[in-house]
Amino acid sequence: MGRVDGEQAESFGLTPLALRMCRSTNGVSRKHGEVSRALWQKMWPDRQTNEVPITSVTNGVHPATWVAPLLRRVYEQQVGEDWIERARDAGAWSYGVEKISNRELWEAHSLLKQRLVAFVRDHSFDARLARGENEEHIEAARTMFDPEILTIGFARRVAGYKRWDLLLIDRDRLAKLINDRSRPVQFVFAGKAHPQDEGAKAVLQELIDWQRDTSVRQRVAFIEDYDQEIARQLVQGVDVWMNVPRRPQEASGTSGQKIAINGGLNFSVLDGWWLEGYDGDNGFAIGDLSEVSDVEMDQQDSESMYRVLAEEVVPRFYDRDEQRMPRRWIAMMKRSIGTLVPRFSSDRMVAEYVERIY
Repeated sequence: MGRVDGEQAESFGLTPLALRMCRSTNGVSRKHGEVSRALWQKMWPDRQTNEVPITSVTNGVHPATWVAPLLRRVYEQQVGEDWIERARDAGAWSYGVEKISNRELWEAHSLLKQRLVAFVRDHSFDARLARGENEEHIEAARTMFDPEILTIGFARRVAGYKRWDLLLIDRDRLAKLINDRSRPVQFVFAGKAHPQDEGAKAVLQELIDWQRDTSVRQRVAFIEDYDQEIARQLVQGVDVWMNVPRRPQEASGTSGQKIAINGGLNFSVLDGWWLEGYDGDNGFAIGDLSEVSDVEMDQQDSESMYRVLAEEVVPRFYDRDEQRMPRRWIAMMKRSIGTLVPRFSSDRMVAEYVERIY
């Protein structure tokens, strides 16, 4: 029961046992289901891959848990007191979100971003002081980050396939983006490596060393001791959430779904949930769906990442009208909130499990 093909030489496997014993089996995104069917097709040798009995239910997050209180009030006032119930209805929710004025949404987001900057400064100051770093570096934490600058967040487990080091492939190119005089960028990172994963810890150390470089240290922050509260600060305050897993290894991912309820935009590889959620107008895509080697994929995705950041993300964020409002950016924020929240909420997920699985 615990062997793929029943051969005596094969070791026991919990996954084959579970696949045989369970009434239903599902992946946690459409792509995950597709990959799982191909991976375990050998257990059903008389069936085509698309006939393997593994379906999918895409993960979702609980909007009321992750929404910032400030935005919750905006939704209550403009969409309705029953905004959570309305979010289950994609049409009603999208219509309600469109009623929120550009100024109201942008001012709410700007206040949340100011809170994030204060959090980054306080956390960085305390961390540098605790490590006993030099006084100049400690004091620099008081003035790091700027709420007017495009802020990109990246927080998750430090694992090889999540490619934390992809951003550092061309540091000179990255430094130019960070230090551009008229349209700069700042990054906030957070995450943990498994204690026994030496490769992940080495990547993390490389990132921490890089953020100490005097040329970028005022606009790059790594937040230590990553937990749910730090995650909440980040998903509620950043402008953009970046995700660069190596396809097709991201089963689903949920951090970007938490960004949507708070008006942030996703900037991600087309894998996991984002492959289903991206529509061309509600965020940004990195790379394409071409099937190449890992080395080629890393090269192609890093080039796409730098290009999209420089040619699409940065210009759109800094494109302001006579009232200093980024109207095209705000339109994408509304599109993100309107299209992603209903589809990637825990309400939809649980209903789908009840109706299709249980």
